[in-house]
Amino acid sequence: MTDAPINSSATGEEAQVLEQLGIELRAKAQAADLVDISYRVVDSPVGSLLLASTPAGLVRVAFETEDHERILEVLAQKLSPRILKDPARLDAVARQLDEYFAGTRHNFDVPLDLKLSTDFRRRVQLELGMIGYGQTWSYSQMAQRIGNPKAVRAVGSACATNPIPIVLPCHRVLRTDGSLGGYLGGLEAKTELLTLENPRFGGTPGTLF
Repeated sequence: MTDAPINSSATGEEAQVLEQLGIELRAKAQAADLVDISYRVVDSPVGSLLLASTPAGLVRVAFETEDHERILEVLAQKLSPRILKDPARLDAVARQLDEYFAGTRHNFDVPLDLKLSTDFRRRVQLELGMIGYGQTWSYSQMAQRIGNPKAVRAVGSACATNPIPIVLPCHRVLRTDGSLGGYLGGLEAKTELLTLENPRFGGTPGTLF
């Protein structure tokens, strides 16, 4: 998985200088404890993904359709303005995503930070990790799993606002009738992820919750 170029219009020499300056800046900022959120942007089969982490763990995975600049602004407002592009801090996440898209990884093993979610949504989002690779649950099954069978719509909302998609696989949750439901990255991305995990997946066109 590769990172987006620092400056697509820069010459090779300029890009090398910029990269070196970036390395020095990151080292100084980290040494001075000035960074609360590190991020990088990587390519993937479902488009470029913004990965962001705090010292506690991975806090955000954002699809290109969400507008990465807007996501960084939201992180600055909700968590901290001390944000720095630091690809090395997210090497483990990027590597595991590479393995996932290659079909060799079925579960993620990285620290998570769900401070962007409310307590209820956090419960639902953590439960997503219990859905096996290549399997799907319905929103009603998810509601039963958390002990609140009437909270189907609230579960749908928790899945729709999952800040760490793919790693916490909300794409594996479907409507009771088997249709896709909603997805933060779009229904095309949801279908692609489900088909990656199970080539026999034949979901019907989805609608919102």
